[in-house]
This record gives sequence, C-alpha cells and structure tokens, in this order.
Amino acid sequence: MPEQPIAGRYELVEELNSGGMGDVWRGYDAVLDRPVAVKVVRRQAVAGSPQLAEEFAKRFKREARITARIQHPGVPQVFDAVLDDAYERLFLVMELVDGLPLSAYIRPDHPLPVSWAVAVAAQVATVLSYAHEVPVIHRDLKPSNILVARDGTVKVLDFGIAAILRTDVTKLTATGSPIGTYQYMAPEQVRGGRTSPQTDLYALGCVLHELFSGRHLFNADSKYLVMYQHVNAAPTPLRLLRPDVPAALEELVLHLLLKSPEARPVDVQEVYERLRPFLPTPGGRPAPGESWPQGVPDPTGIFRQPYAPRARVGAGRPVPTTVDPHAALPAPVAVPELLREEIAEAYAHSDALLDEERFAQAAEVLSEIIEPAARALGTENRKVLELRTQRAAIRLLGGDYRAALPEFDALADAYARTGGPSSTQARACRAQAARCRGELGQVTDALAALRDVLHVVRAVGGDVSDEAVELRRDIGMLLLAQGQVPEAQLVLAPLHDDLCLVYGPLDDMSEEVAEALALIELDLDGPAA
Repeated sequence: MPEQPIAGRYELVEELNSGGMGDVWRGYDAVLDRPVAVKVVRRQAVAGSPQLAEEFAKRFKREARITARIQHPGVPQVFDAVLDDAYERLFLVMELVDGLPLSAYIRPDHPLPVSWAVAVAAQVATVLSYAHEVPVIHRDLKPSNILVARDGTVKVLDFGIAAILRTDVTKLTATGSPIGTYQYMAPEQVRGGRTSPQTDLYALGCVLHELFSGRHLFNADSKYLVMYQHVNAAPTPLRLLRPDVPAALEELVLHLLLKSPEARPVDVQEVYERLRPFLPTPGGRPAPGESWPQGVPDPTGIFRQPYAPRARVGAGRPVPTTVDPHAALPAPVAVPELLREEIAEAYAHSDALLDEERFAQAAEVLSEIIEPAARALGTENRKVLELRTQRAAIRLLGGDYRAALPEFDALADAYARTGGPSSTQARACRAQAARCRGELGQVTDALAALRDVLHVVRAVGGDVSDEAVELRRDIGMLLLAQGQVPEAQLVLAPLHDDLCLVYGPLDDMSEEVAEALALIELDLDGPAA
C-alpha cells in the first residue's frame, strides 16, 4: 500500500476485508477530517501493456462517474476515484458504512424470518431500480456485496467494479473467465453473453433463495459444475426446503431464476410489487415467530416507520443506579508496562493529529487502544475512563456532538460509580453532555442539566470558581439564544460583575459576557423605533 496519502489526502488506516477484485480499507480523508472506505483494486487486475493501461484508465473514470450518478441512500456515496501514475492501481473512495454483509446473517441451521428476508430483498430491488435507470448493471450481486447497516438500511456495494474489469481489457480475466461470482452467475454470464438488468434479477433470485433456505442455490464439488448447473439444472423449489415460505414468494424466486433473461420479470419494479404484500405495514408490529436475535439490525424498520425521524439521542439509555458512597471501590489494577507504553503512544499520536485539527482521526487513534485497555484493566479502570474522556472531548471539539453525547453520559455514570456523583470528573462529564444537548437543540434538557451541575459546584467550590463561571456563562448564553432575554440578563449581569472583580474586565470571558449584555441592551427583538 502507498506510504504517502492517495491523491495527497486519503490515508489507508486498516484493512476491512479482501475479495477477488480488491481490498477494502478503512481510510481517512485529511482534507475533510472524516473516515472513508477505500476500495483498492488488485495490481494484477490493472497491469498490462501501455495500450491496455490507457484503455483501462478511460474505462475506470467513465464507470466511476456513472456509478456516482446512482442517487440513492442504498448506494454508498462515491467521493473520489484515483488512478495512480503507473496505471497499476486504482482507488475508489466511498462513504464508510457501519454494518455487516448480508452473508454474516445467512446460516443453514437458523433460517431468517420471512419478513426480514423480504425487507432486505425489497430494499435491494429499490436500489437496483435506481441503478438500472442510469443505466448501471451490477453484474456481481451477492450477499457479501449487500451490507446491512446497524439501523437496518441495506447498502449495495461495488457497483461498476465488474464493468471496469471487463474481460477484453484486464489481465485478471484474460483467460476468458466471465466476470461475476459463480454461485450467483446468470446463465448468460456463464456463456459470456450480453448482460442486462435481467442478469441482476437472476442474481437477486439466487440471493433470495439463499436468504430463505440458508444455502446456495446450487452446490457441487467444483465451480465449473456449479456454473453448468446455472445453465442447465432446475432449482429446487423453496417450499421443499422450507414449507413456511409463502407460495407466492416461491413462485417469484422461480420466476427470477428462469434460464432465459426474457422469461424473467420484466423489470425490478415488478419484483418489488410482488414482494410488497409480504412487507410489514406502517405502524405494524412483528408477527409471532418473526423476531430475530437481539443486536441483529431490523431491515423491516423503514417499512414499519417510513420517513421516521432518527431516534432521540440517548433514548433507551439505562437509568443510572444510586451510588452507595460507602461501597468499596474496585481494587486498582496494575497497568502492564507494554500497555502503558502503547497508551502513551496513542495519546502522543492523537495529540499530534489534534494539532493538525484532524479530529475524527485523533478520536479513532484513541478508540484503537481503548478496547484492549478495557479488556486488560476493566471498563471502569481510571486509565480506561481517562482515554474515553479524551476521545469524547475530541469529538466535542470536532463538532461531532451526536457521538460525544452518549459517551459523556456513560462516563458521568461511570465516574459517579467509581468516585461519587459529585466528583470532579462526574460533574465535568455531566456538563459536557449538557453542552452537547444544547448544540443538538435539546435546550430544555441542557439547561436543566447545567443548573443541576452548577448547584453541586456552588456547594463544593463557590460561585466564582473556574468551573462555576463557565457553567453560569453557558446557562446565560443558552437562555439568550432561546430568546429568553430577561432570564439571560439575570444570569449574565451578575456574572459580568464577578468576572470583572476576579479576573478583570479584559479577560476573554469578561469581554464575551460584556458583548452579550450589550446586545441585550440594544433590544434587537423589541419594537422598531
């Protein structure tokens, strides 16, 4: 892999998976400070004569542009396409999706619920309808190219890759082997014939058959025998393998798997309409026996609650238990020397990235050490909590309030358990969580939390400690931003007096509060003169 950033901005951080056409890496965009996915097509797929390399470069750019035109949330957004100067490697830079491939959920001993499988297939059909309109044919649709995100949305990966690596151009397929994966290859692909949208429909039929049955459509000792079966053998009807599959779904799968492309459904819209009667209705609940293991994404959710707002931040968060101040604290665990060095290196690396304002990557560096540290020392070990606190602070600093909020909430609970609810760390994390809520528009909750923390701080350190004046400033500014001008003035005016007395009128916070009070005096919301 290149030691220098790709195109001067994309860094390869960690290999996520490896396939026949290339490797997928977790990457980092240094310009926009965000994680990305980078698809690196294998060297042997690209190398060739200068003439082939030139033709490949043209095709790569053309296909990347076409793929980027598929405007659908089920297709990871293409950010960039880079071909190196030697025409030996190509890099597709895409949206990084948090989820698992569909293949991770297919098991012969645990068939997927019908509604789960139908919801996945319907989402894939929707994506294909947008792609075929461009027109883009996938040519390599399979479970490992279908990703189920944690919120249940389905993403179809690797559009355009098969087209880029066509047999007449690349060394990878110079032997004449057809592009595709043999377990999902339509008869016309096996024969090396023309592909069409119906080619993708056949692959979708293979995927649906596998979702319902837990096994490949055809199985044999060699891939060539499987390819022969795709051309000549009749598929086993699903209800012989799984009697609870509705007859109409069995008919749809058999229709998708017809040998002649013209005999298959006319288009993917027809497929969706035939799936629709088996999709959950808006507001509906899972039928008995249609549940799935805890932690498995729910692809039916977008049908049960279409266009629903995203879940409230912190919704479902467990209520912290009451802390017994007399309870014995866990005994400290000695930090192994090697782990101590790795933690120090992580802090140093993260700090260096912070100096460059690379907030997302700085937080990721700490994430990589937090998990092994928690396994070795315990999740509420002081060193682990400090690492998590620094990561949350970086996310807050970088403006990622949605990610920082649950971390600060969890840290406040952990510090309350280990050091007491009024400990400095617990107070600080509760205040930071409140600031995140304020940035996310949850002003009522933010104000209530800040006032609660201020009440504790006043009892511990008075009204003009650094912690107290920051809380008073935040409360006043939130009130002002909400248009509660009289309430804001009642907070900010005495705060300004205290700041001038203790820190002087030229202190940064003194000047900030003075400016806010000057705005209040202008009465910009009052009637025009």
